[in-house]
This record gives sequence, C-alpha cells and structure tokens, in this order.
Amino acid sequence: MLDFLAYLEFERGLSRNTLEAYRSDLLQYGRFILERDVSALEASSADVADFLSALASPGGGGHAASTATIHRKAACLRSFYRHLRREGMLDNDPTAALSAPRRGRRLPHVLTRDEVNRLLAEADSTEPAGLRDRALLETMYACGLRASETIGLELADLDLEEQVLRAKGKGSKERVVPIGRQAVKALEIYLTNGRPHIVGARPEPHVFVNFRGGQLTRQGLYKIVRRHAMRAGLEDRMSPHTLRHTFATHLLAGGCDLRSVQEMLGHADVATTQLYTHLTSQRLKDVYFKAHPRATA
Repeated sequence: MLDFLAYLEFERGLSRNTLEAYRSDLLQYGRFILERDVSALEASSADVADFLSALASPGGGGHAASTATIHRKAACLRSFYRHLRREGMLDNDPTAALSAPRRGRRLPHVLTRDEVNRLLAEADSTEPAGLRDRALLETMYACGLRASETIGLELADLDLEEQVLRAKGKGSKERVVPIGRQAVKALEIYLTNGRPHIVGARPEPHVFVNFRGGQLTRQGLYKIVRRHAMRAGLEDRMSPHTLRHTFATHLLAGGCDLRSVQEMLGHADVATTQLYTHLTSQRLKDVYFKAHPRATA
C-alpha cells in the first residue's frame, strides 16, 4: 500500500487530501479482506464485490454509504490493482469486471445574487476578524476557489494591482484567476487594517490566518462560512464549496463562455464544468414557469 501511495503522490501528483482518502479506503478494504483470511494479492473479484456490497448495506445498525462514496472506493481499488499489475505483482485484476453503483447527476446548491449580498453583508466589520471574513468570502465568490486553495493562498500569490491571483489547485496545478473590484477592495482593507493586528511580527506567508496568526485550517474556514451563513439565514444551503458553485453558475448565467469558466475553475475536463450549464438551464426553466402567463395555464 505504501508503494502505491508513494506512486500517487510523486508520479501522479495527487493532493494531500486525495492521498488521505485513498489511504483510508485501502485500510478499510484491508480490514475487510483480513477477516476472510486473504491478502490483497489473494483477493478475488467476489471479495471486492462483497466489500462494496457491505458498504451499501452495512449491518449492526450502521448507515449505508452513499453512492458517491462507494463509487470513490471502487475507483480507488481499480487504481490500486492496476498499479499492482503494472509492477508485476499480480496476473489477474479482481476489479476488471467490477461495476459500482451508477452515480446520479445531482445539481449543486447555489445562492442567488441577493443571498450572496446578504452573506457578505454579515461579514462587514471594522474588527480584524470581521475584515478577514469579508475578504475571505469575497475572494472565494470572486474567484471560485476551492477550500484548499483558499487556505493555501499566500501573499506572493496576490497581485491586487493587476487584479489577479495564483491558485494552487489539485495535483499541484496552478492557474491565474481574475479578482473583481469588490474582492480587491476587501483584500486591501484586510491586509492593511486587519491582518497586521492578527499576525503581529510573525512571518506568516498565508493570506488568511486564524486568531493566533497562523495559517487558517479547513475546519476554521468551514466554521467561518457556516457562522456567517447562519446569520444570513442560509445555513441549510451553505458550505465553502457553495461559493464555488455560485461563482460558476453566475458567470455562465451572465454570458461567460464554458471554456473560460473551465479554466477559471481549474477543471481538467470540460464535462465537469458542463454540470453548471444544466443548473443554469434549470433555473431559467423555474423562472419561466413562474413568470409566463401561459406556461402553466
């Protein structure tokens, strides 16, 4: 397993979060087949299929794993066994005929423009922490950043004069993303009047910091977003990724072309970005059927 994880990290360049997910999935699979007194090299296609079936309907009062989770674990096992075959450790691949549950297309939650304004207004403050929160939320919405990209953003990644930033995405891939004027303004105020009071003399390279002046964590980011969402009455529809979804949907609804949105989001495949075209189409249909006098008559 360690050899496989090293391959994913150094040759595939997967992110730390993805590596941790793969490690967790493989450990869970290892415990399952160990109870059958077989090793990963001895496991059959039936063992793999039984593992995924157990996830879908666990006993002992546990909760069934979601289709997305099972799909991810199946993908992990396929990749793992392909690696073993490449290394000459296996002749047969027990995942060759594997079929994971079909994933349904679920449209993500997005905020309306009014809801975005409500959320940002909740973070408007003269206190250092409030200035940080406003700059953070403005930046995530303005640039469509992932949570990991937001907390990993460094001062050297910002060029506020040119209104761009450098985002470090999945697989150590970097991209340049424009920053809107409102986000630039919020960042300038935070960097001048908020961040220095939090960081002090500490040489911290990251833009967004916690109360101790160190790099903000994923948990810290989540708490900030949820706190302001709750105050704005949006807690049921809000997570850090909601702002990324909203960014993409609002750009497409405003006439931005799909390829440009793909580049700004850092999607390797345009098919991933196309999900948002389905979302904007659905929103247009909702507006149409509510507004047109003969749409439902």
